[in-house]
Amino acid sequence: MEKELLGGRLMKRKIIKFFFAWDFEKEEKWLNEMSAKGLQLVSVGFCTYVFEECESGEYTYKLELLENLPSNYQSTSYIQFLEETGAEYIGSVFRWVYFRKKAVNGTFEIYSDIESKIKHYKRIITLFSGVTPICIFPTIMNWSRFSEEPDPSRLILSSITTLLAILLVFGIFKISRRINMLKKEKLIRE
Repeated sequence: MEKELLGGRLMKRKIIKFFFAWDFEKEEKWLNEMSAKGLQLVSVGFCTYVFEECESGEYTYKLELLENLPSNYQSTSYIQFLEETGAEYIGSVFRWVYFRKKAVNGTFEIYSDIESKIKHYKRIITLFSGVTPICIFPTIMNWSRFSEEPDPSRLILSSITTLLAILLVFGIFKISRRINMLKKEKLIRE
């Protein structure tokens, strides 16, 4: 954790923390817990969060995976739409965007219904489904080369790609379960 002093007073904190993409709700929860402690997110990067000291619980945070990069015209229009509703765009990490809204303005929800939540989860699965085969193919190739010619570097590389493939499949499984739970909830409500 890095601390920055401005005028003799603690102003910013940089925290390095990792979340899996399928655990974005845990990341939101953590950001809201930080807000409750008086630390408000002002900048975000890959595994990097910059906070400023502010009033406890001043903001509520939400994350969303966009269909395109934030620089895309559709994404820019969507971000502007959310800003018009009182949300503040903080930043992005690839297609993940971070928003906050003043807590005094009431509940902050990006997804107004179950169907929009399902669509968001499906975007996450689509992302993983595109990356997983790219990861599985080298895994198979690395293990077959390792079996032909054992080499410590191949063993390490094969193990890393295997772990990555397992994590991606696990993420797809977790998000699929959430989608199924939401579909059941939707049926109950109808």
